[in-house]
Amino acid sequence: MKYHKDIFEVIFFARGGQGAKTAAEILAQAATNEGKFVQAFPSFGPERSGAPTKTYLRISDGVIRTHEPVVDPDVVVVLDDTLLGSQDVANNLDKKEALIINTEMAEHEVRSQIAEHGGKFEGKIHPLDASGISLSIVGQPRPNTVILGKFVQVTEAVSLESLVDEFRKIFEPKVGKEAADNNIAAIEKAYNTI
Repeated sequence: MKYHKDIFEVIFFARGGQGAKTAAEILAQAATNEGKFVQAFPSFGPERSGAPTKTYLRISDGVIRTHEPVVDPDVVVVLDDTLLGSQDVANNLDKKEALIINTEMAEHEVRSQIAEHGGKFEGKIHPLDASGISLSIVGQPRPNTVILGKFVQVTEAVSLESLVDEFRKIFEPKVGKEAADNNIAAIEKAYNTI
């Protein structure tokens, strides 16, 4: 499933504090640097840390005129697999679209969880233990940036090079070169997973 539509739409499902907004903004900036038009915005009310959130991302080669929340995504990214029990993460995804999920579960287990909670999804599921990769390389369980490597591999919405450049530009001044390098190594590992 590769980026090929006029407007490529993504929903990130996460819990407050997991960095979905940051992940969407990194992708948006990388796409902007490639000359694309973007929108990235969160959807949450009076949220607290740990409450379910959604963040929307649009990437296009042309001007994006809508400002509504994404309702028919091309890809869904789930940063916390416990949301499978409370959120219909596969809503409006068809069999040509993809679900990328941070989980230790296998694809068939994720599909079973979705069905168990009344959802239906026949498309491709890309499970990735982004928290585990982050813990082993970065030393902290922060799946939000790691999962971007898998997102780029699956969608080709932006290049890995643009993503890494943007990550470095944003985070190296904040966290230092070594921490940025470790995060980039984790992103690249996620990109290279089968």
